[in-house]
Parts: sequence; C-alpha cells; structure tokens
Amino acid sequence: MATPAGPGSREFQSMSRQDQTLLLFARLMEGGKEDEETVADLGKLTQLLNEDVELVKKGEASVTSVIDGDCVDTIVCYLDMRQPDIVRGRATLCVSAYLKAAGDEGNKKLSEFFHARCQRGTYDDYIVAFCVAATIFPIVPDLTSELFLTEGFLPSLGPLMRRKWKSRKVETACLEMLNAACMHQHCREAVQKYCADWLEEIVDQDPEDAVRTMHAADPDVNVQEGSISMRRHSQHVQNLAAVVLAKLRSNKGPEPKIQSATTSIEDLAKRFTKLLVEDPEHVQSSVEGLAYASLRSKVKEELAHDTETLQRLVKTLESAPPKSPLMYGALSVFVNLTKYQPFETEEQKKLKELKAYANAAGKLQPDPLNDDAHVAERCKRVFAAGITPALVTRSKDGSVASLSLIISIVFSLSVTTGLRGQLAQQGATRLLMAAWAALPEKEDKGRRMAAQALARILISTDPALVFRQTPQSNAVRPLASIITPDPHAETRDLLPTFEALLALTNLASTDDDTRQSIARTAWDDIEEQLFSTNTRVCTAAAELVCNIVQSPEVAMSLFGDGSHKAANRIKVVVALADAEDVKTRSAAGGALASLTAFDVVVRGILAQPRAAKIILDLCRDDEEGLRHRGAVVVRNMVFQEGDVGQQAKAKLRDEGVVAALTECAKKSRSPEVIQLVVQTLEVFA
Repeated sequence: MATPAGPGSREFQSMSRQDQTLLLFARLMEGGKEDEETVADLGKLTQLLNEDVELVKKGEASVTSVIDGDCVDTIVCYLDMRQPDIVRGRATLCVSAYLKAAGDEGNKKLSEFFHARCQRGTYDDYIVAFCVAATIFPIVPDLTSELFLTEGFLPSLGPLMRRKWKSRKVETACLEMLNAACMHQHCREAVQKYCADWLEEIVDQDPEDAVRTMHAADPDVNVQEGSISMRRHSQHVQNLAAVVLAKLRSNKGPEPKIQSATTSIEDLAKRFTKLLVEDPEHVQSSVEGLAYASLRSKVKEELAHDTETLQRLVKTLESAPPKSPLMYGALSVFVNLTKYQPFETEEQKKLKELKAYANAAGKLQPDPLNDDAHVAERCKRVFAAGITPALVTRSKDGSVASLSLIISIVFSLSVTTGLRGQLAQQGATRLLMAAWAALPEKEDKGRRMAAQALARILISTDPALVFRQTPQSNAVRPLASIITPDPHAETRDLLPTFEALLALTNLASTDDDTRQSIARTAWDDIEEQLFSTNTRVCTAAAELVCNIVQSPEVAMSLFGDGSHKAANRIKVVVALADAEDVKTRSAAGGALASLTAFDVVVRGILAQPRAAKIILDLCRDDEEGLRHRGAVVVRNMVFQEGDVGQQAKAKLRDEGVVAALTECAKKSRSPEVIQLVVQTLEVFA
C-alpha cells in the first residue's frame, strides 16, 4: 500500500482542504510511524482546524464535516498517557482546535467517545477515557464536568480502584482525571462525596504490608511494578491520591474546628514535605500537594518554620523546567506562605459581620495565624531561605502566570521595611521594573503590584546604590502608573499613591535628568494629588514638587512660562504654604524657595492677593525649618533686579516685613537664618 502524500508534497498542496483533512487522518491512523511524523501531521491538522474557524465565517464549507467518530477517536487516543509527551502535547492542541471548529457537533462526538470507552470497561479503555478527560478539562470545563458528573460514573470508580489486582496505569489515569476535575466546584464536591473514602484508603495503605500479605498467601507470587498482577497501590498512585485529597481538604473558607476526615490536611502536608526532602523522584506530586495544603494557616506556619523544606523548595524552584507545572507549583507555595490578608475598610468589616450573623455563624473571628505579624515572620523566613535570587532567575523565563506569582511574592516581602535594602541588593528592583514592562497592559493587577513593590523598596534605599548599573529613569514610568488610584478597585486605596510619591521624591533628590523625566512622565498626576483631601498624600505630592523644581528647566517649564496654567500652579503652591499641616507648609515653602530664584515666578507670586502675608507667616512660624524657608523666599524676592524687585519690596513692606523678619531672627538659633534676615533687613533700612 502506497504511503499517502505528506503535508509538504505538491500533491497535498493541490488538494482541497477537506481532502487534506482526510489524508491527514489516514496518515494518523497508520501504525508504526516515527514520533516526528506524527507530530508533523498533528501540527498540520491543527493548522487546518484553526484556519477553518475564520474561513467558515467567510462562507466556506467547514472541514469538520468530513470528521466522523472514527477520526475523533484517532486524535483523542493520542492523548493517552502511554504516548510520548511531545505527541500528547501536540495532540492536545489539535483536539482543542477541533472542539473550537466543530462546536456542538464536536462536543457530541467527544461525549460519545467517552461514554463508549467507559462502557467497554477494559483497562485499556479506562486509561484512554480517563486521560482524555484529564487533558480536556481545562479546554472545555463545562463539557468535561457534564461527562464527569454523569449519573453512576463517579460511584463506579471506587470498585475499579479497589480491585484486588491493580493496574498502575489505570489508577494513575483515574487520579489524574480526578486531579483535573477538582478545579471545578461541583466536580470537587462530587469527588468529596463519592471518592474521598477510597482515596484515603489508597493514601493510608502501607505498601510493604500489602506485599508481605501477598507473599504470605502465595510465596511464589510475581509482583511487577505497573502490572495488573499487583495487589498494592504504587507509591506514585498514593502520591496522586494524596494530592487530590489535599485539593478536597484545602477548599477556601473557614478551617473546620474538628477535622472529620481520617487524613487531615496537616497529615497530607507532612507527607508531601517528607517526599520533597527524601524522595526527589516524586517532587512533582509533593510540590503540587503543598501548593494546595499551604492554603491552610496551620500548614503555612509549619512550613515556614521548617528550614530544610523551605530550602529544598527554593532549590526545586531553581531547577524546575521553565513554564512547567513544577515551577508554577513551587511559586504557588511561596505565594501562600507570604500573602497578606487584603485590606478592609471599617465598613467592609461591619458588612462581613452582618453577613455572618445572617448566616447564623456569629461574629467572624479572624484567623490569628493569618494576621500581619505572622505573615511578616513567614516572609522573613522565606527570604532567609534564599528565595530572591531564585525569583530573579525564574522571572527571565516564566510565563505571564508565573511572572504574576513572582511579583506577588516580592510584593509581600517588600512590606517588611528591614528586607527592602537586601531585596534591592539581590536584584529585586531590576526584576520588578522588567516584570512591569513585560506584563501585558491587561494584566493591570500584576503591573500595579510590581510598581508598588518597587516603590516600597525605593522609599527605603539610596537610589545611588540601587541604580549603579541601571538608569534610575527606568523606574519612573512604573511608579507614575500607580499615582492615580486603581479605577477597578472596589475600595479606594491611597497607599500605592502615597508610596509612589515618596519613591519618586527620593529619586528626585538625585539629579536633574531624573527630575526632568519625572516631570515629563507624571506631572499631571502629581499635580492632581496636590488637591487630595488626604493630608498625607497632599504632603507627599508637595514634597515631590519641592524636589523636582530644584531643576531650573523643570521650574521654568511648569511655573515660569507666563501661561494661565503656570499662574494656577503658583497659586496652588502659595496656598499650600498656608496649609494647616506643618509638613505640607514646609514642602510648599521649600518649593517657593527654589521657584523665587526666577523673576517671572516672583511676578506670578506677587499677583496673588494673599501671597505676601502667607510668606511672612512662614517667617513667623514656630518651626525653625519653616522660618528658614520663609527667610529664603523673602530674600530671593527682594533681591530681584528691576521692577519685579521693587514691587516685591513694596508688597512685603505693606504686610509688615520688618516686624516679621525681626520676629524670625529672635526665634531662630541657626546662624544661617539670622544671616539671611540681617541681609534682607538691610534692603529695607
């Protein structure tokens, strides 16, 4: 029999899309082919199916019309766990493309395949059916959950798993299916109802006792791993069952005071930690199990105080293949250990209490092991285990999902002020800036977390030390992105705004290039925060303005171009110099001390009706720093040349400048302030 033309041949290219599809299925139905050929055929079929979706919209006939039940049987059988990973991976993409192209008809054929295989009831049929279900669960969860919840299906698994003669492959396929099903709430509840008992039996079985019992009954019995001649569950099967149980036990919600299950989540966690440390062969199961077990606070505490396990988890993260389930699982464990409880307003807390009363649950008692003090301690222990270098390395080759987890971990670590300098030394700032830039804009939550973590670190560190090899202007855009409160948040959280302003103020204390970068990138948002009703935010914005106007170019471009906007900005800064808050007055006074070096700005200040009085009030203030700023402003104004200087003298004289400066000198102990006052008074002599 002649081999059908390959996808790359001229004969194949000249065929219609339907004929190409049939030819590919004919090739896939052949036996004895090399994996590379199978992968190539599956790839070409996937391409045809993906293109089909768009072509059908344009009025062309769909290639799915020629795909019958036997064809579907062919491609889904390549999802069998006994196939090479590369073939299974390409088959997964192919099945996904088929289901998208075929719609309801594809769902119907897949459902028929699943039910037919389960009804045959051979070990081989069970393996294929379970593998297919496990693979397509994330692709079509609604369809798969419907198949999974078919009446009688789940109850039938218990007798299958309790058979005297075990098939490791059947059991593995079954448990991988249950593992995937637990992502769906209704399926998880059904697994809890029908499967929890025999899952516990598998986990609790002592393999050595089972073997001894077999040999006692028949000394000549031949026990082969993975064979149906076994009467015991394999170690791998036990681990998978433990992972499924962990998912059942770790459901979100209050932790039960009394654990009715034989195997508690704490027991499972101990099993996983032991596997991780003692049995590298089962690292995937142990890490996946810990990722779910560590959702519980007691497990978090035990893990955090287990230095050996933490260090092993870090090493596992370092050595895991990029974008692998193992890498994602290890990151998930660290996210669980370090995550703080979300901030709640008083109103939200009261609403939660009312809901609890309505549910007859009484007043909700927060878990003490999840309070900020416990989380902070866990963060310190995770940091001490060496997590930061591992995160820096893995951030370079991770997926969007894993990058989001990395950001979450660094975000939590950055809460602890004492860790911020060390985080910077170990590369966390570069990680966060790169992650912010790498994440798509739709990943707004992850980008905001990265920016806020960066802000926290830059508040507490010297920019000159952090940015030895990286331009510090690279940090401006991420920081600027969180000045405006999150528009999608249920509650208005001003902490990111406040921290971003503080970090930018720190950066603006360094050089003119950075000040100019901040002004170009973020001025509109900074200016908006000057009007904030939150005193701390308003003060932080004023302090940032004070720092960025140290750049003559920024000062002139924003306040000295003679425009209406510049006049309004001068008016705002003058008004802030009269604020009730001392720090706000000080920041505004500092800004005026820099701005009054320019005659055009002084002219704008003189145009404000109360400006002279406000400035002299600074000279009379009880705070030495404020008196210093006021004295500088007055000196700058009266020493201006020409008519601007004359107008300044006249305005200030009318407001009692001599008396104000005399009072300033009497209150001050600083020689610098006294010298400024004496120089200025000479002008009015």
